[in-house]
Amino acid sequence: MNFHYGPENLQSLLGIAVILAACWLLSENKKRFPVLLAAGAIAVQVILILILFAFPQSHMVLNGIGNGMQALSDATSHGMQFVFGYMGGGDQPYAVVNQGALFVFALRVLPLILVIAALSALLWHVGILKIIIRFFGAIFERAIGLGGASALGVASNIFVGNVESLIIIRAYLDKLTRSELFIMMVVGMANVAGSTMVAYVLILHDVLPNAAGHILAAAIVSAPAGVLLARIMVPEAAGRKHEKVDYSSSLKYDSVIDAISKGTADGMMVVMNIAAILVVMVALVALVNMCIGGIVVGGQPLTIERILGFVFTPLAWLIGIPWKEAQTGGWILGVKMVLTEFVAFLKLAAIPVADMTPRTRIILTYATCGFANIGSVGISVAGFSALMPARRPEILSLIWKALFAGFLATCLSAAVVGALPNSVYGL
Repeated sequence: MNFHYGPENLQSLLGIAVILAACWLLSENKKRFPVLLAAGAIAVQVILILILFAFPQSHMVLNGIGNGMQALSDATSHGMQFVFGYMGGGDQPYAVVNQGALFVFALRVLPLILVIAALSALLWHVGILKIIIRFFGAIFERAIGLGGASALGVASNIFVGNVESLIIIRAYLDKLTRSELFIMMVVGMANVAGSTMVAYVLILHDVLPNAAGHILAAAIVSAPAGVLLARIMVPEAAGRKHEKVDYSSSLKYDSVIDAISKGTADGMMVVMNIAAILVVMVALVALVNMCIGGIVVGGQPLTIERILGFVFTPLAWLIGIPWKEAQTGGWILGVKMVLTEFVAFLKLAAIPVADMTPRTRIILTYATCGFANIGSVGISVAGFSALMPARRPEILSLIWKALFAGFLATCLSAAVVGALPNSVYGL
């Protein structure tokens, strides 16, 4: 493997430094910059990425993961066709002129979340998911110095989602410090739920080789990034001793059928939330665009997406995207912030392969793969407040800082990806 290091990799290194500096400027205690945590968190990211992509043996694992995700997608299609017939992807009763119009987001992507939510509950009930979460929890506890409860919460966040991870550590919520609470909020913004990963893969698989591997890697490496930026902005008090946990959980199911049924019900709530937020946010953005559409800049009507594209262009360049593609990258980041990562992935997938370099598409995949958007603010406040009503004022005081840190956490992951030699990803 040719480990050539070029200017574009140094560009991403600069982006890492700028992101860390931006969070430090907003720190509640600038004298307590976590130097060892910064080194440990970035080292964990690099090691995980190298394990997943740099070795020939890892390709077999990633291919297996990709095939498994494709199997889940195919299986979901069978269920959709049984219930919705041709609307769910079955045989069409008429001649199809536009094949692209058959892709209906609500019928082709969202149902995957139902299946994965039910499967996740089943794997939790039989103990498989618990083992995986404890494994990553142990890594985070030892490598980046998290306490047992917060390490378990961060690890579970990767696979079961933001609010569900709080349920897993419900017995320890009243013991979380302000810093640990902020970590849970930031990591929740920086990560995505396991139930949505397959949906992202389905969206990107035609334009991004090894989409399953990159989505999985993005979900994992954004966790230490979120922890690092959270610790920089809200440092832990000196001499704080962490609570020991026994890894038991209040998240329990009575039987296999109970796990499947409750997992499906939970997945339905996620699907409805996603659908509702997408409808409202897209409508509101369209309304604003109608109001400002009379303003012409550069021969084209002004839109929120164009404005955010200009605003985030420097950030896109800093994470490693060439300047000629930075405005497009900034536009994708802006769409993610305002219209959620689902819409951003759809926009990214709609860019023809020939119109964007593979490296830029990979970097944007990592930068986009997170829940840090305006709509998630309301969801996070509602979820956290329901489980910790006494700390609602504190949650409200931290939520916008969490959005900022969570958004930059995915960008930090993207910058780390861009800082590694291109040959790691087969480019």
